[in-house]
Amino acid sequence: MALIQCDFYSEALGLSTSMNVILPQTTYSQIGMETQSHGNKHRTLLLLHGLSDDHTIWLRRTSIERYVAPLGLAVVMPAAGRSFYTNMVSGLDYWTFISEELPALARSFFPLSDRREDNFVAGLSMGGYGAFKLALSHPDRYAAAASLSGALDVTGFYKDRNKDLDLIYGSVEQLRDSPNDLFRLASDAADHQNPPQLFQCCGTEDFLYQDNLRFRKHAGDLKLPLTYEEEPGSHDWGYWDRKIQRVLEWLPLHEHSNA
Repeated sequence: MALIQCDFYSEALGLSTSMNVILPQTTYSQIGMETQSHGNKHRTLLLLHGLSDDHTIWLRRTSIERYVAPLGLAVVMPAAGRSFYTNMVSGLDYWTFISEELPALARSFFPLSDRREDNFVAGLSMGGYGAFKLALSHPDRYAAAASLSGALDVTGFYKDRNKDLDLIYGSVEQLRDSPNDLFRLASDAADHQNPPQLFQCCGTEDFLYQDNLRFRKHAGDLKLPLTYEEEPGSHDWGYWDRKIQRVLEWLPLHEHSNA
């Protein structure tokens, strides 16, 4: 695998930012690694961080490089601050950055496929919200999305974090039933002829567990293609390290990419 840290200028944010990228590499003598690559343009997982972290966290807290090596899957891990992957009322345009600018830039830098069936997104906590937001907003761009302990009911989450979230959304009234509300986005995506596959998991001791149950019920009522898993676990890296491996097993990866 090739691991690259990219520092680049974002027009959407008006500043320099960073991402880490894992690229597939076929090798035959790398000790302890089974690796492979498919095709000229790689299938890609956009992997999002949580509220207190940055683009380096998945590499520091899990063995994501080793987990994806045998899959021939590129992984793009961007920095998004504490933005909730949103164009902030009092801040920067992180939604424009993550949904429009970043995919185009990453594909200009690296050989990544732009085909829907080759693109997936996942994240934890705030990143779980961002992953579902991307896939439900753009079901024509992402084949699958995974949320690990996601902050999926942000209107419910608001009551404990109103100072932070006021800077992002303005108010809970501005958030509710807006394009930043996953419950509305799920309803919109249910009308799409081919909604993305969704994977949702949360530990039963997690403070976001009840929020996750509410979203699971909503998605079930809409008959969205959702795989839901729960087990004992808290909001911690031991749980997320296990579950990202499960996500990689679940992803609808084809044997070969035709990109």
